[in-house]
Amino acid sequence: NTITMKTAVFATLLATAAAFAPAAEKASSSALSSFKDDYGAIAPLGFFDPLGLVADGEQERFDRLRYVELKHGRVSMLAVVGYLVTAAGVRFPGASDVPDGFAAFPYLHTTEDGKTVLMQMLAFFAVAEMVNRDAFGLAEFPGDFRNGALD
Repeated sequence: NTITMKTAVFATLLATAAAFAPAAEKASSSALSSFKDDYGAIAPLGFFDPLGLVADGEQERFDRLRYVELKHGRVSMLAVVGYLVTAAGVRFPGASDVPDGFAAFPYLHTTEDGKTVLMQMLAFFAVAEMVNRDAFGLAEFPGDFRNGALD
């Protein structure tokens, strides 16, 4: 029984050591190497595209995906802040009865106050979508929404 346990520990140690052993590097294709020095390509992975979304090396597609990634990240950060603020008990005027968390979904669809809150959210999203884009062609990189205001 002790021999089995020692063998299992030894095998685990070997597997752990093998995880840190250097691996042979594959030659990268010319399409991926066009992005190897781009922002976000860091050692040891370099340019990481496991799904092959920009395997063709098309710069326009790469810029679009970068733009969408930044936008979704910013929306996610705002969503977390909104969740934390409502969990702390802060509410908009007229929405003091709206519960926090997932309990808010049925409330928003079934009550008049909830429908008002949904309309406020829709109006905010529409304005944010119009304002947070490169409206004047001044962007220096994908996701640059400064529009010349924060230089």
